[in-house]
Amino acid sequence: MIVKFKPVILPVITKWVAEKILKSGDGELEVSLDLGLSKAKVTISGGSVSLPTGDVISLKVLEKLEEGDVYIVRENEIFKAEFFAEGKYYRLFAPYPEDAPTLEISGIRMHRTEEVTPWEDAKMKVVSIKVFPNASVLDIGTGLGYTAIWSINFGASSIMTIEKDQNVLKMAEINPWSRKLADTRITILLGDASELIEKFDDCLFDRVINDPPRFALAGELYSREFYYEIFRVLKPKGWLYHYVGEPGKRRRKDIPAGVIKRLKECGFEKIRRQDVGIVARKPAGV
Repeated sequence: MIVKFKPVILPVITKWVAEKILKSGDGELEVSLDLGLSKAKVTISGGSVSLPTGDVISLKVLEKLEEGDVYIVRENEIFKAEFFAEGKYYRLFAPYPEDAPTLEISGIRMHRTEEVTPWEDAKMKVVSIKVFPNASVLDIGTGLGYTAIWSINFGASSIMTIEKDQNVLKMAEINPWSRKLADTRITILLGDASELIEKFDDCLFDRVINDPPRFALAGELYSREFYYEIFRVLKPKGWLYHYVGEPGKRRRKDIPAGVIKRLKECGFEKIRRQDVGIVARKPAGV
């Protein structure tokens, strides 16, 4: 099913922004109300802060914000960007001031956050397979949309991105860094990638980014059958980036080695480990 992405554009505040406001005293102050993407003027007076949207927030409320949490402002009230749905807990988490947040699902973060921002983490995946102008890209695991957006930033003309969890897309709608998912060059499909990929024509994509959850949560996206389908839909000389993280590291299990073995069995060549992922190429003339 194709999903029309509709960003919800509301002021977004973090503890870092709140601290700037609390320290400034009465008067005008320039802060970011979209996690660092732009600046806006707010007015502090009489124990409250007025936002450009007309919302007025008590400074006492700002004192209670917690570090790392992302807060949405609507109708003079602040709401934490979190919700429970279908037995899972969804939360936007900002590991760095004025930068892209990551998504947590029941405590599991969808991006790396140590020594690299979620935004840079996504960029590295796209750079690793050299997404180029006018490229067609299949992005498996939309998440907050960062790899799809980076593909656009590098000039891709067509991105097909697949997300299985509609609650993830709901969270993306309120994330300022996800707003470019509304770009007409991006098509979002809601469904199981292991089933939807079977409907695509052969040799359709220049690049494929397989960015699944950990193996224990989505083993089908690490299977030989799924890799055959990726191989089929890739154009000859097309590249795959497959995120694998560092699973089993503490238990001395080398899950990436199993991934590499299955990719070879499916016909991929030039397979190598790249940071926390694996890149592989479909041979010419296949």
